[in-house]
Amino acid sequence: MRQPVQSQHLFPSRVEIDLDALGNNVRCIKRLAGDAVGMLAVVKANAYGHGAPQIARAALENGADMLAVANLAEVAQLREAGIHAPVLTLSLVPPRQIQLALELDARITVFDRDLAAQTLAALGDHREKLRIHLKIDTGMHRLGLLPDEALALARTLRAAPAVQFEGVYTHFAAADEDAAYTAGQLATFRRALDAMQADGFTPRFVHAANSPALLDCQASYFNLVRPGVLLYGLRPMPDSPNMQAFQPVMRWKTQVAQVKNLPPGSRVGYGHAYTTCRETTLAVLPVGYADGLRRTPQTWRYVLLHGEQAPLVGRVSMEKIIVDISHIPDVQVGDEVVLLGGQGEQQISADDIAVWLGSNNYEVVCTIAPRVPRAYLSLNR
Repeated sequence: MRQPVQSQHLFPSRVEIDLDALGNNVRCIKRLAGDAVGMLAVVKANAYGHGAPQIARAALENGADMLAVANLAEVAQLREAGIHAPVLTLSLVPPRQIQLALELDARITVFDRDLAAQTLAALGDHREKLRIHLKIDTGMHRLGLLPDEALALARTLRAAPAVQFEGVYTHFAAADEDAAYTAGQLATFRRALDAMQADGFTPRFVHAANSPALLDCQASYFNLVRPGVLLYGLRPMPDSPNMQAFQPVMRWKTQVAQVKNLPPGSRVGYGHAYTTCRETTLAVLPVGYADGLRRTPQTWRYVLLHGEQAPLVGRVSMEKIIVDISHIPDVQVGDEVVLLGGQGEQQISADDIAVWLGSNNYEVVCTIAPRVPRAYLSLNR
C-alpha cells in the first residue's frame, strides 16, 4: 500500500520559523519587564502568520504567562493543540458563544454596556464563572468603553454572580510615534483605575503596554505586558530602542524553477510589462501573489540568490515571479532563493519589504498565505 504523502514536502517554497529565536525574544521581554510583571503573549492571526500553536507553546516554555487571541475560533485552535494556558480574547465574543467560552475556559473582553448586559443575560445563574477583562477606550477609539462609563460597568461586573471580573486594560494608538499622546492615554487610564480602587476594587490584572510601549514607556507596564510583534523579532517602530538582543523569527524561501537566456527586445511576462534591453539571463521562481507576494500596486524589489540581490522584472503572477540574474553566475534549477531573511552577507528584513510595499512589517508576515508550509526549527528540541 502506498504511504500517505506529506504535501508540505512537495511545495516549492516554505516559511522557516526559528523557535530558538522566539524563545530568545520572550526571555528578552521578560528581562525588560522585570520579575514582578507577567507576560500576555499575543498570538492572534495565527501568531502573525507564524503558526499559533507552535508559537504559543514555545512562548509559554520560555516564560510567557498567558496568551491573547482575537476570537473563540483561535482559542479553540489552541485548545485542540493541547494548550491549556490562560487565553484572553481581545475582540468580539457574541453572547450566543458564551457557553462555548466557558467550555474552552476562555477569558473574554467586554468593551460595551449593551454587550455586557447581553453577556450577563446569556450567563444567567451559571455556576461556572466567566472570566472577564474590561477594555477602556482612552484614545484609540476602536473597541473600548469610554472612561466615564467604566466605573458603573465595573460595579455591574463585580456584582454578577456568574462573573469573575479579572482584568482591566487599554490599548495605545500611537506608542510608536507620539509619546505625548501615549502619556495622555496613560493618564486617562490611571484615572479610571483610581476610581475603581476608590470604589474598593483592585483588578488582578492591569495591562496596557504593547510592543512599542514595552520598549519605550516603562510607566505603562502595570503588572502585565502585552507584546505582539516584539515576540517575532520585528521592530515596533523604525527607530526602536533596546532591540539589539531581539532576533527575527521568520524566513521565507523558494527555489529556482527555470533559467533562460534572452536576447535584447524580449518581452517578459503578462502584458509585456518588461522588455530586455540587452542579452539577459532570467530565473523563474515558483512563488507569486497566491502565496502572499503582493502583485500591485507595489511588490518586492529583489530576492536573494547566491548571496546576491536579484531584481524582480515584469508582473508578479499567481504563482510565479521572474528575476534578473545576469550578474549572478552558475545559477541552477533548485538553487535556494530567499524572499525574507538572510543569505550570505545579504539580508531582506520585514522592514525592508514594508518600505517597498508602503505598508508595515505586521502586514508582511501576516499575509504570507497559509498554503505555504511552515517548518519549525530548533536546535534545542
